[in-house]
Amino acid sequence: MAETLDSLLAESRDRLMAAGIEGAALDSRHLVSGLLGLSLAELMTRGRHPVSDADAQRIRAAIQRRAGREPVYRILGEREFYGLTLKLSGETLEPRPDTEILVDCLVPYARRIAARKGRCRIIDLGTGTGAICLALLASVLDARGLGTDISVDALATAGENAERNGLAERFETLRSSWFEAVDGRFDIVVSNPPYIRSKVVDKLEPEVRLHDPAAALDGGDDGLDAYRAIALHAGRHIEAGGVIGLEIGFDQKQAVTALFVSEGFCLLESAKDLGGNDRVLVFEQDVERSTDP
Repeated sequence: MAETLDSLLAESRDRLMAAGIEGAALDSRHLVSGLLGLSLAELMTRGRHPVSDADAQRIRAAIQRRAGREPVYRILGEREFYGLTLKLSGETLEPRPDTEILVDCLVPYARRIAARKGRCRIIDLGTGTGAICLALLASVLDARGLGTDISVDALATAGENAERNGLAERFETLRSSWFEAVDGRFDIVVSNPPYIRSKVVDKLEPEVRLHDPAAALDGGDDGLDAYRAIALHAGRHIEAGGVIGLEIGFDQKQAVTALFVSEGFCLLESAKDLGGNDRVLVFEQDVERSTDP
């Protein structure tokens, strides 16, 4: 007798529960639906449908990987972010829902700039999958974006994600460590840089520590190395009236704000993540300071 979706879901859930995976039922649903190309609603309404031996094998192999603490979306190879489907690769950070808050904060600025100037030029420093920049381009049709990264793999992945989401004509990539190889000025500078203190990286959950690239996690001894590099050179790469949007660690608001204030910027707004922690800062140049003799 052929196995059904219901029986495989139950088996998958029990296997993950036995492995100590939190959210075992939800993870099993996401894996099974993703592997079979079904929505979660379809998964629930087709419970008695038979599953082929080949599909059952694929599902069991995926569940085994999840039981070994590989993240769901690493197993599936792609993830939804801000309405886009993004491919993941070994040298890209998996975009998280909290990062969508950074996009939410910047979309109004990008739209106002585009309405005023007829265009909006965006640079995404450490672009990874391209998630942030591509989400902004999808939301603001008069925007163009440049994604930079030190990883050739990440740049190739970001380019592929631009293609698959119909944004390639407005998105370019550049290999650069922060602003190192960048020319010109931009209306919006955005980044979700590595901000975890080096000594904490080894204590992260296996899903993060073993599967996200270290370069996208490790922010140096105090977690602020990337912010220093960005703040130091941002002034020469931002247009008048432009803004800088950053994702930060939950306890870094004061420290990151102080860094940017010391380089001639002022805090425009901040936002908290889904857990109520400080997560996003938006800066503009301090006009009074920038016009001082």
